[in-house]
Amino acid sequence: MLSQISAAAGRLLISEPFMPDPNFKRSVILLTEYSEAGAMGFILNHQTEYLLGDILPDISYSEIPVYMGGPVAANTLHYIHRCPHKIDNGIEIWDGIYWGGEFEQIKELITSYQLKEDEVKFFMGYSGWTPGQLDDELREDAWIVANKFEADNIFSNNEHNLWKEVVIGLGQRYAHIANFPENPMLN
Repeated sequence: MLSQISAAAGRLLISEPFMPDPNFKRSVILLTEYSEAGAMGFILNHQTEYLLGDILPDISYSEIPVYMGGPVAANTLHYIHRCPHKIDNGIEIWDGIYWGGEFEQIKELITSYQLKEDEVKFFMGYSGWTPGQLDDELREDAWIVANKFEADNIFSNNEHNLWKEVVIGLGQRYAHIANFPENPMLN
């Protein structure tokens, strides 16, 4: 098994380099829930063509990018942030990283330019697994679990290099994977 760390809320899932599902190709997912009932998370590095102002007309001038959180419920909007002192009622999922909170506060903070792009990340939809499904995928080496990462990577808009940076950050055992071509036929 590739992954030596078990899945849990607040950990990252890194897709194997040749993931056949295009929804998860070279994905880095922040798990927000993991239990016997299943798992949920958001893809951190699949930016959509939308900006927040395109989705929420009452804050139409917002140029905060929106990411594809996953293929489930793509018509929903979710967010993570690292500013609990500004946004009430978020759920801490990792050291200093929060999921959700008072949406009206977020809108006001964005409208008044008090919330910076590197403090919040928005997602259309989410990634979800039924009970036992993620564990099966981990046994099949579809994912590597990471429990050490920089919060700056999560809130970075450098989505093109995030997968590679996170893989290299796993250490020598995984670093060679970062250089695999996307198409193994090109090797």
